[in-house]
Amino acid sequence: MGNDQLRVALVIPLQGPAGIFGPSCEACAELAAEEVNREGGVLGRQLRFVVVDGGARPHRVADEVDALVTAGAVAAVTGWHISAVRQAIAPRVTGRVPYVYTPLYEGGERTPGVFLVGETPSQQLFPAMRWMATELGIRRWCIVGDDYVWPRGSAAAARRYARVSGAEICDEVFVRLGTEQYGDVLRQVERSGAEAVLMLLVGDDAVQFNRAFARAGLDQQLLRLSTLMEENMLLASGADSTRGLFASAGFFDSLATSDSLDFIGRFSARYGPEAPVLNSLGESCYEGVRLLVQLIRQARSLDVDRICAVADTVGYDGPRGAVQLRGRHLEQRVYLARADRMDFEVLDQLTPTRA
Repeated sequence: MGNDQLRVALVIPLQGPAGIFGPSCEACAELAAEEVNREGGVLGRQLRFVVVDGGARPHRVADEVDALVTAGAVAAVTGWHISAVRQAIAPRVTGRVPYVYTPLYEGGERTPGVFLVGETPSQQLFPAMRWMATELGIRRWCIVGDDYVWPRGSAAAARRYARVSGAEICDEVFVRLGTEQYGDVLRQVERSGAEAVLMLLVGDDAVQFNRAFARAGLDQQLLRLSTLMEENMLLASGADSTRGLFASAGFFDSLATSDSLDFIGRFSARYGPEAPVLNSLGESCYEGVRLLVQLIRQARSLDVDRICAVADTVGYDGPRGAVQLRGRHLEQRVYLARADRMDFEVLDQLTPTRA
């Protein structure tokens, strides 16, 4: 690694169900790096990425990241990748380099040196379920998720919230990553007696589910809520497949705050009309780079122990507004939006809810 460069492993999905938003992740991270470098870089060094395909099998991704860290080729890790990949990477890098994980996730990560950008159920899922109960009378849910740690953990969180809120989880269905056919799943959803579906599906899996849901006419009977539904997936689902679809996130391309509009303007100016679709998952990679830089600058070091010692003093203003690190998780505003054909209409800011 050249002394004039600080190289970071950027772990983003380039294949598989999540590959649909890989280009958005890379573009947002690169925009953050360019801005950081114009400010003078990090510890006097220019920020550069080594892209790692986070859509590969978790052990393969972890092996590649481990090899980069061991060779001294990277000094930190960040990016959007599913929780199964995070669980493979975290024990391999703990105490060696800082690791800023950007996605929404199921909560509970406590590995030393791992810092979390994304929304957790108490910020995102519980408040959205409460809003839909209060505003729409929705209390009976059927969960449909991919079969790995994030959907399973989020489903467990939804069950905890249901027990204390008077809601009911009528049924749960889990499918393998990469599922394309949902006929049996939809029949189970219809039999469940639910009023809404909690979708815990990633990328293309959610796209295929949305299309099948609408073809079966269930969009005229049941609402849907997703904590991982962004603009790429909305466009791919198609305007006829988004009726009654709600999403919660810390950022939407249609979010009309001064901070978000400023970021959207910079993104558009940088990439022009051929830009990848701007979305919450890509934007989280911008946040991940910014958080990593703030941690290093605050510690004045790449040493993980020194970074951990100052972590809870770190905050900054970004596209999501004023954010602050607490317990190595980013405190932030979260919003609920409703799909309006192929755009999101932001309805409300959500209040964090504990269960």
